[in-house]
Formats: sequence, C-alpha cells, structure tokens
Amino acid sequence: MQSEPGSESRRPVHSSDPRTGEPGVQVAVESGPEQVDRAVRAAAAAAPALADRAVRAALLRAAADRLAAAAEEVIAAADAETALGVPRLTGELARTTYQLRSFAEQVEQGAFLDVAIDRADPALGRPDLRRMKVPLGVVAVFAASNFPLAFSVPGGDTASALAAGCPVVVKAHPDHPATSELCARLVREAAAGLGLPEDVLGLLHGFDAGPELVRHPLVAAVGFTGSVRGGRALHDIAAARPRPIPFHGELGSLNPVVVTERAAAERAAEIGAGLAGSFTLGSGQFCVKPGLVLIPAGAGELEQEVVTAAAKAATGPLLDPRMRAAFLAGVQDRAARPGVQTLLAAGPADTAPLAVTPGVLAVAAAELSEELLEECFGPVTLLVRYRDADELDGVLGQLSGNLTATVHLAEDERGPEAVALLGRLLPLAGRLVVDGWPTGVAVAPAMHHGGPYPASTSTSTSVGATAIERWLRPVSYQNTPPELLPAELHDTNPLGVPQRIN
Repeated sequence: MQSEPGSESRRPVHSSDPRTGEPGVQVAVESGPEQVDRAVRAAAAAAPALADRAVRAALLRAAADRLAAAAEEVIAAADAETALGVPRLTGELARTTYQLRSFAEQVEQGAFLDVAIDRADPALGRPDLRRMKVPLGVVAVFAASNFPLAFSVPGGDTASALAAGCPVVVKAHPDHPATSELCARLVREAAAGLGLPEDVLGLLHGFDAGPELVRHPLVAAVGFTGSVRGGRALHDIAAARPRPIPFHGELGSLNPVVVTERAAAERAAEIGAGLAGSFTLGSGQFCVKPGLVLIPAGAGELEQEVVTAAAKAATGPLLDPRMRAAFLAGVQDRAARPGVQTLLAAGPADTAPLAVTPGVLAVAAAELSEELLEECFGPVTLLVRYRDADELDGVLGQLSGNLTATVHLAEDERGPEAVALLGRLLPLAGRLVVDGWPTGVAVAPAMHHGGPYPASTSTSTSVGATAIERWLRPVSYQNTPPELLPAELHDTNPLGVPQRIN
C-alpha cells in the first residue's frame, strides 16, 4: 500500500477475517471528495482510448489473463476476507474470467451496437437514417459483499461497461478491500500492457465516497449490487442530480417458491433436500436464495425432509460480524411473530467464532404478516402453508418484485393449471424456474438477472451478454454524408457488424 498526499487526515481501511472478526492489515485509506473527483476525471480523460472495439476486446482478454495467472494470490486474498472457501472462489474466479472473455467476443461481433439503416425513400417522405448505440461515459460500479470477484472490481458490471466503451470507477466493498486492490491492480496492469491509460479503471474506498461518486457530474450511469436501503438511497441521489442518470441497482429479493399439492406428495424427499441445499448454499448469502416457500398445508413429510437436510448442511461464518448480527436478530424477530413456528432454530455455530447454523420457520398463509415478507440475508427460509388456491393467490398478491420465482410441479402437471400458475408468477420476477432451484446464475445470452422493484431498479439484466445495453444510448444520423459516418454505418460495412437494413 502506498500513501498519497493528504491521506493522513482520512480514516484507514483495514482488511478483516470473518472467521474470527479480527481486523487485519491496513489496505488503503478512505477516499475523500478530492480523490473521488480525481478518479472520475482521470476515467473521463481515458475514455477516448476505449473508442476502438478491437482495443476493448484486447483489454478484456488481457484482464482475464492477468487474473487467471494470479489465481492463487487472488483466491487466497478473497478467502482471507470472505471465508467463502477455496473451492467456491476458484469457481467464482473462473466465472469472472469467462465473463471478461465473453464480453470480448460480444465486442468483436458488434451486434450490441444494434445498427439499423433506413435508406432515403422519397415516396414515403423518409430521409436517410442510420442508427447505432454509443457509450454513455464514466460508469460508477458498487461492488457486492457476497461475490468479491464476479460482482465486484473485475465483475460483470465492470466487464460490460468496459465492453461498451465506458471507463469505470469502482467503489470497493468494505468486506474485501485487499481483494479489490489486488484485482484493480491486475486490470490496470492489463491496460498499461496494451498502452492504454490505467485510469480506464479507478478504485475508491469508504462509505462517504459512494454518494460523492454518484453525484459527480462526469459520472454517466451507476451499477449497484447490495441492500434495498443502501441502493434506494443512491438511486434517489442519482435521480435528484441536476442531470439525472441511470441507476441500475440489484437490491433485494425473497425469490418465492411454490410447491403444488401433487408435487409435495410425489417428490417430498427430492424437493426437501433441494430446498435445503439451495437456501443454505454459501451460508444463505446469495441474492437468489429461496427465502419464502409456499407449500400445501398438511405437507408434513416435505417439512420434515427440509428440516432434516438443513440440519446436516455445512455451517460457516457470514461475510462480516454486522451481517451475522443482523441475521441472528432477523431470525429471532421473525420467530417471535404471531403464528410463526420454529422448525429448525438458527443460531451461533461452534465450527468457527462467527459461524451460524441454518433455520427453518413456518407460518399459516392466513397469519402471514408484512414483516415476514422482508428478505433475511443468511441461511433461513420461511415455509408458508396454504390451504387452497385462493390462499395461494392471496399470498402471491402480497409479494413485490423478485429476481426469481420457482414452481415445483408433479410429473403430469403440464396443463392449463400449470400454465396459469406460471402466468401468475410472471409479473413477480425476472426469471421463472420450473422443477429446479434459483441459486446459480448462468452467464449466458438468454439469462436475465433482474426483476421488478425492489429486486432491481431497471428492466435490464446485470448478468449475460445483454448487460452491456445498460451503458449505451442510441444515436441516429440523418442525411449524413458517408465520409462523416462511423464505419459501422457505412453501406460497405467494412467492419462486418450486423446491420438491419430497411
């Protein structure tokens, strides 16, 4: 860590070990207004260097190569700060480098430019029109706590923004500052190795740097992954600016699951084990964790299977002491609500000082209160017992937006009733899952990771090829001579991008 002018007056940023809660070495200092301004202005000055799509593709691949070459160091740093474990983080790093290389391919293909050419037609009174998408400008990215790689400094928001031609300034998450510094250094080294300004990627630390970053007049858009409270506060800042900017936030989700009566009778053991595996995966610290499960009243076998499987799940520490305290308090509050039964009590675990055990709660649909419809981050799920279709529909009517909604059906439930149930879930989520579990978000063109508010603040996806669209805006050229047009809009199409003509 190198000191910078004026750093003596700012608070230090320390790494910490969630397995013990003990603070580690100082990694950086919190970024003040001067540092935010400097990082954003440097990023804006670097934007012209990203104009060439071939250069952007090379940068994304070089960043992936640097991260992969430093895999041992990156994984060790991330594990020391998150306790997510080497196997999980090995997979996450592979996902991160895949995202970078995938966006490099998107950049080279050029389909995301959405080129449309409508040649002049005097009979229709139409001038010559040529349309394509261009980068917005500097993108502010807020790193996530639960994915120190794939949704943080080198993650999907950064990869898609660089692919779009937008320089990025990342606000590091306080749970993994050392990992953030390491990953930022590797990406900046990749840029320098190609002769690009290192400031195509900037990094900031500290709570106060977040609002300052969103307010900066040269920031053109924001990508955020985090809590409803924090995300909504930043969203409102973005909207209240003299020049409002897009805020693409992923905030919170219950990810409801519906189990039909026949499915519960037919596959109780399978569904119970699957549910337990899903809501305890990663100690329940996934944004797509199934936190609300509607099951038929009287499905005792299914309930017992969930409890038995969850009781056997591996325990581990949550990401930081604050999250652990919030989880334990949240479970205790929900368990004390009228009508709520504790089928498996969550609490401290003896496997590590900050570890927790999973919990399973249950309540009748008629006694479901608004307080039980708030996300509880960590390994707990709520079973809601419905007696009939009307009670099921009543519960669904109380839900707000979610990232996912899941339905488990019997093998022969493929008729109009199942279609109607999926139709009922459609307005509630951005991804519908049938006979599976929502944990696990594939990096693929057909993936949508978003949903109605508060799952997200926009209709865009933060995962998959179309995530690049968040950082672009369309521009039409009318009656523009060929020599003044971008190459992508020429009739000869010298760059070979997909063109939609007339």
